[in-house]
Amino acid sequence: MRLGLMAVPVAFFALFFAYPVVAIVGRGLKAGGVWQFGRFGEVLSRPDIQHVLWFTLWQALASTALTLLIALPGAYVFARFDFPCKQLLRAVVTVPFVLPTVVVGTAFLALLGRGGFLDELWGVRLDTTVWAILLAHVFFNYAVVVRTVGGLWSQLDPRQEEAARVLGAGRFAAWRRVTLPALGPAVAAATLMIFLFTFTSFGVVQILGGPGFSTLEVEIYRQTAQLLDLPTAAVLTLVQFVAVGAVLAVHAWTVRRRETALRLVDPARTARRPRGTGQWALLGGVLLTVLVLILLPLAVLVERSLDVSGGHGFAFYRALGSAEANSGTFLVAPIEAIGNSLRYALVATLIALVVGGLAAAALTRKAGRLVRGFDALLMLPLGVSAVTVGFGFLITLDKPPLDLRTSWILVPLAQALVGVPFVVRTMLPVLRAVDERLREAAAVLGASPWRAWREVDLPLVRRALLVAAGFAFAVSLGEFGATVFIARPDNPTLPVAVSRLLGRSGELNYGQAMALSTILMLVCAVSLLLLERIRTDRSGEF
Repeated sequence: MRLGLMAVPVAFFALFFAYPVVAIVGRGLKAGGVWQFGRFGEVLSRPDIQHVLWFTLWQALASTALTLLIALPGAYVFARFDFPCKQLLRAVVTVPFVLPTVVVGTAFLALLGRGGFLDELWGVRLDTTVWAILLAHVFFNYAVVVRTVGGLWSQLDPRQEEAARVLGAGRFAAWRRVTLPALGPAVAAATLMIFLFTFTSFGVVQILGGPGFSTLEVEIYRQTAQLLDLPTAAVLTLVQFVAVGAVLAVHAWTVRRRETALRLVDPARTARRPRGTGQWALLGGVLLTVLVLILLPLAVLVERSLDVSGGHGFAFYRALGSAEANSGTFLVAPIEAIGNSLRYALVATLIALVVGGLAAAALTRKAGRLVRGFDALLMLPLGVSAVTVGFGFLITLDKPPLDLRTSWILVPLAQALVGVPFVVRTMLPVLRAVDERLREAAAVLGASPWRAWREVDLPLVRRALLVAAGFAFAVSLGEFGATVFIARPDNPTLPVAVSRLLGRSGELNYGQAMALSTILMLVCAVSLLLLERIRTDRSGEF
């Protein structure tokens, strides 16, 4: 039964993930049918590549530390305080996480770039500086800490810390000895997730970093798409793969630690109104941070999309419907990218639900190394270069019986690879919580495995399925790294259209990029707000 459920996900990942990645790496590292492993030394000894490796590492570490410093007070406030509009604000701080990185980069470009909000107000520009990249990464990952750490924090019984204080421990000592050890695995998991996302950062660095800054992912894109240097791209892909694999292995270990028994309570029992000047000041500081860090970039993005010569209006939005005004950039009117993206994302969501749902069902019962390896396989698309996957699609899926290079289905397939991990991580905890005796009772009464799943599991996991679909839709809508290679010029997606507009000079192109980014932001925000209404729990897991 388990092997049957695993068959479809394994075949999907083998054909549309492992095959393209291995093919593109092989093309770069093979010469005359012989592997050229000496290229590792040649590539990694180059000063420009060493600069890229060093920048990728230290900016990821700096982004992670800065995010923890800014977001941990927010995690405490959302976990322990009760205040008006709390759930709405919790949804708002999560919006950046589901935004495409292209939109995040565009929002900070509107805030920090040439002619941006700060440039007009104080003459300050931070684009093409590392500070713009770090702030954008904090903006993107703030919700990871609030949900992962804050979700667990809200369920820790505060009476344990109070008991330590009764026994003579000070406030800080009680927190350090009781609460911090319990939060440790969640903090570690959040740290590793943030490091993973920033280590593989692409859209943010490409838009905000300029020519002076390049992460591994950006350099792989440059070596592949611009320089056609496949050997260098292959070496960098394997370096990133090894680094991400190590991070995912440590992350899996922290998740297993977090599954150990803790005394958890209903979050409604732990939240209370702030007391005293200090707590009210902390709440005010967190709300100010959310306003400046989260809401301001999004508001400036919307304002720039309406900022036309002589005032504000919808001229940039109207220009999106004109193919003639964009003839130098697109073969079709940019507005068509909206319909393309929605159609692609819907198909990708369906694929991700089928593949991820079967995978989650196969992983429901804990087993040995084979199943743990299968679980790790499902997470790899989050860390392996999407650029490599996209380019791999072009050079592998071009012969019968899988001649898909000119087919529209390539885009949803690439997007589904990123959506599957979110489906698995959303559905797996709920499926594991289903009482096995219910399935056994259905079998005793004569139900087939399919009918038992339909009558027992499906009603219990329906809400989790909707949440998984929402996340898969949001991340598919914003996928950029692979799509930039395989989206056809006459069928661009929203992220690809935004990138092309930003790559061309002129007020009209810039304004249309802001308008398309605003539309994409609104679609993602609506999806997230709908998810908040149907969430099955508040545990903090994405």
